[in-house]
Amino acid sequence: MQHSLEQRMAIKFCVKLENSAAETIPMLKKAFGVDCLSDRQIFRWHKAFAEGREDVNDEKGAGRPSTSSSDDNVKRVRDLLNTDRRLSVRLISETLDITKTIVPEIVSEFLGMTKGEISACQGTALIRLHLATAMGNA
Repeated sequence: MQHSLEQRMAIKFCVKLENSAAETIPMLKKAFGVDCLSDRQIFRWHKAFAEGREDVNDEKGAGRPSTSSSDDNVKRVRDLLNTDRRLSVRLISETLDITKTIVPEIVSEFLGMTKGEISACQGTALIRLHLATAMGNA
């Protein structure tokens, strides 16, 4: 991250000196070696600075926003866990149509349950399932 910020500053400096992108690339490659930005990234930043961009930092919010841990999903998980705290991550995921990787995040970060509480709930549910199966077969 730090290297790319330094390189963007260097690209901005080259633009101010009126160097072309083609002239800027070899200088960056010599200065930064294997850590150098790709030619494509250098051209992109060179063009942005040449068109008047002043900020060398990335734009905030670049990338896809996370919608899975929205307030609505947190409320739905909380409501479901209030009905039965022994539900597994898989069952919560399938019931609410939320990805399995997001459910533990919601439970721990937003609802304040620890990993041990989640594991204990899952373990209890598995034990009860095993006992019910064993009792049904006897």
